[in-house]
Amino acid sequence: MKVFCLRGRAAKITAAAGAILLLFALMLIFGQQPQPVAAVPAEAAAGRLVPVYEVATEKQAVAISFDASWGAEYTVQILDILDTYEAGATFFLVNIWLEDYPDMAREIAARGHEIGLHSVSHPHFTELNDEQILAELQDNYQMIADLTGHLPKLFRPPFGDYNSHVVEMVNSCGYQCIQWSIDSLDWQDLSAAEITKRVLKDIHAGDIVLFHNNGLHTAEALPGILEELGQRRLSVVGVSDLLLPGECYTDVNGVQRPK
Repeated sequence: MKVFCLRGRAAKITAAAGAILLLFALMLIFGQQPQPVAAVPAEAAAGRLVPVYEVATEKQAVAISFDASWGAEYTVQILDILDTYEAGATFFLVNIWLEDYPDMAREIAARGHEIGLHSVSHPHFTELNDEQILAELQDNYQMIADLTGHLPKLFRPPFGDYNSHVVEMVNSCGYQCIQWSIDSLDWQDLSAAEITKRVLKDIHAGDIVLFHNNGLHTAEALPGILEELGQRRLSVVGVSDLLLPGECYTDVNGVQRPK
């Protein structure tokens, strides 16, 4: 399945701004007072596009996510733990990982978890040209779809590396760019106790937590984290289940809000 991208958001914003200025001028010429106009969404006003880091939601829920770019030693254990606690999650998968662990990708999908894009080769997206960005997105999408039947809607930039242009390209291809508000730092081989403390310290409804499927102590930390979240009456879901339905925008701080 090929993904065709529509670009031109910037042109639309420029055209809209020009129309507003022309309207004001005509009103002044004919002696009418300008009427208030709707505020421009924060990200457009600042001229900067950002991914979703967290969600301003009334749901008592948090999202957990796992990036997969190396290894799969602990993945089945993680999936079993998620099943035990009836927790949902989103797994962001890279093609270089999918090539080594196709059956694991199918298992993630079979367990009912969401799969998101994480690129083909795990590059810094801010260092790529447009053609390279599109190839990284399209080929990643195609491999996930072919292996699992899942059609990804979300993309997480490798290394969390992005700029406005990267976000615009991702959006124009019909995907949503996702970061995180809580980093477990499990890739640094922190102990299970350290991971647990980092995740639970300031967690609140709407947060998105970053884990890695092959973090050395991630699986060990996960039961205690899920147990505590349950005691705090915070359900654990995949990212798409946390995102707001209907019309919304992402502010300059990366918080998704309703319009």
